[in-house]
Amino acid sequence: MAIVSVPRSRASLIDRIVPRSAVGDLLLVGAGAALTAVAAQVVVPLHPVPFTLQTFSVLLVAATLGSMRGAASMLVYLVAGALGVPLFASAESGIDVVLGATGGYLVGFVIAAWLVGRIVEHSSGRVLPTVAALVAGSAAVYAVGVPWLAISLGMTLGDAANAGLFPFLAGDAIKLAAAAVLVPGATVLVARATRKDER
Repeated sequence: MAIVSVPRSRASLIDRIVPRSAVGDLLLVGAGAALTAVAAQVVVPLHPVPFTLQTFSVLLVAATLGSMRGAASMLVYLVAGALGVPLFASAESGIDVVLGATGGYLVGFVIAAWLVGRIVEHSSGRVLPTVAALVAGSAAVYAVGVPWLAISLGMTLGDAANAGLFPFLAGDAIKLAAAAVLVPGATVLVARATRKDER
């Protein structure tokens, strides 16, 4: 099994815990997709966009796994759901969901995961860059999701924002706050444990 050395300055959180390998990457990508699928089943049925914990999962997966594996996790989640595995909110699946009104949010997950992971990889676990990464990731989801919603339902962009953005901002603020505590906190704990092991 090939072990890949990653420079500590660009290592994701998980790279600080376990050595990187091809098999490990596959398992982590699958775990990230599975976590997002579970989070998708926590649903508050709003119309036309339900409230779920998917975005929270996307942020955590990306911040933990880094840009490439985070984006790959979301791509696996998207493709598996499109192929019929009941992974989306309320155990829905199919290409019609991906191409439907809320499909833009799903596509946005892939972009957001890469963006968050990329920023966090270069932040060394510092709080402010991590918070900036999480905010940027959330913005990326809406940047794709809201216009897609508008086009799909024949809405104006303003009406789409009223339906698929503004009702979620308070909940997203809570998700961001939780992720902003968890990710830097975990990074600090891992760094301390690593220093002890090196003594």
